[in-house]
Amino acid sequence: MSTTRRKTSSSTGRVAATSRKHAPAGSGARGAESVDPAELPVRAGEEPWTSAEVAELHQELNDDADRLRSEITAAELALNGLMRDSNDGAGDDQVDAGTKNISRESELALANNARDSLAQTERALARLEGVGFGVCESCGQAVGKARLQAFPRATLCVTCKAKQERR
Repeated sequence: MSTTRRKTSSSTGRVAATSRKHAPAGSGARGAESVDPAELPVRAGEEPWTSAEVAELHQELNDDADRLRSEITAAELALNGLMRDSNDGAGDDQVDAGTKNISRESELALANNARDSLAQTERALARLEGVGFGVCESCGQAVGKARLQAFPRATLCVTCKAKQERR
């Protein structure tokens, strides 16, 4: 399993993963097949996780990670093209220069958002394959099966997320 990391912001010190492939089950890393659904927490009144639901969640996270890697690659290629084209601006007026700047900033923002989403997705996969998936990072209670099925990258229960958003 290889991980390439790239610094995305020097002021915040945040680091986002740009490429990481989760090894399939049976190759040393835990996969969906080795996750015991009984180990995953649920809220009161929710049905326990089934093996099929865990496998579906695992597949969804892997598919998201693959899609995000493709988006990052496409955005980086577009950025490289925009950076290369920005040097031949002879004869451009101010509007053309401004349009090129906006295009570069837009592609950069898309790439950074995809990197952040990829890091969250890979973290959710690691938690699902390891320890801590479905447990709120703030209060330690169950995040909730329904919430995780809707948004598998969730790390906070609804109550803690609402408190965070009010701040």
